[in-house]
Amino acid sequence: MKVRKKIALGMSGGVDSSLSAHLLVEGYDVTSVFLECWRAPSCHTDEDRADALKVALSLNIPFQVLDFKQTYRDSVVQAFFDDYKAGRTPNPDIACNKEIKFGLFYDWAMENGFDAIATGHYAKIIDGKLAIPADKHKDQTYFLYQVSEDQLKHVVFPLENITKPEVRAEAEKRSLHVKDKKDSVGICFIGDIDVHSFLKDELGENPGPVVDLSGNIIGKHNGLWFYTIGQRHGFEIDKRSLITTENGKIERQNFPPFYVVSKKQKENQLVVGFGTETEQSQFSVRDIHWISRSQPENLSNLLVRIRHTGELLPGNLQKNKVKLGEPIRGISPGQSAVFYQKQGEETICLGGAIIDEVVFDS
Repeated sequence: MKVRKKIALGMSGGVDSSLSAHLLVEGYDVTSVFLECWRAPSCHTDEDRADALKVALSLNIPFQVLDFKQTYRDSVVQAFFDDYKAGRTPNPDIACNKEIKFGLFYDWAMENGFDAIATGHYAKIIDGKLAIPADKHKDQTYFLYQVSEDQLKHVVFPLENITKPEVRAEAEKRSLHVKDKKDSVGICFIGDIDVHSFLKDELGENPGPVVDLSGNIIGKHNGLWFYTIGQRHGFEIDKRSLITTENGKIERQNFPPFYVVSKKQKENQLVVGFGTETEQSQFSVRDIHWISRSQPENLSNLLVRIRHTGELLPGNLQKNKVKLGEPIRGISPGQSAVFYQKQGEETICLGGAIIDEVVFDS
């Protein structure tokens, strides 16, 4: 008799992980695991745990709760605040996957005799490589670039060949009680919060000037940590300072939207621009991570993504410098640049790095 592999499935109480449980029990010995990482009204922890438990009971599979709240606070949330205070824009979902789901949870599963973990991520594994899944719109490989090839040997993504509409349809067919539950949004495990208020409660306010690319003061901001590169709201512009003067100052009578271009930490200045002023194509990176144990050989024909579900842009990497094939808006220090390559019909995620400093195009 063939022994069924033991799978520890991370269950959030949502439709994706709930359907994953239904799919996995058809071929694996499944234990459902609810990861408790945060307690606040915004994250609906009790409701989500009850939904996950109900699914586990309906399938007659074990259910376990792991308490990772302290580590999540120390390793994910505190880093979130520290980065914003330093003028960067972090991505807590990437940190969450590294520290919690493919950190503590993965380690717990390996130490307790499981053959693999499974999650409801939209991602695919092909020949031991991380790849973009069937649902390219829901693709979550951007958040997963810090996994290793050794880990991927012990990971299952049940939804790799299923689109979100198909997940909903299958959940309806199987009468899952969470079939119409809304997708989780916002910060991993925290939920859809007002980030401005979240930061204000922790960091307060620190008002300062808004300046254009020439250094002219044209408005004011409430604190650099409230803004990210590419943002076009939340700061005040004094339109009187933009009217044409006799000495030939550029006329901006129509007042096009201004976007955040950079932050000057020492001067506490928020730099804004509009149009092509806001677009760059070169930046440096740090903390490069390759999923494979060895660096890929050809880094001259990469596809680069600078935000989740962002366009895959042609680019290359030389040492720690990234050059995109075309300038874009919103390259933000603290976010991640994730690197891909086409391999036949598949798009493989090679790894990624933290965006460090943007080089302004001349």
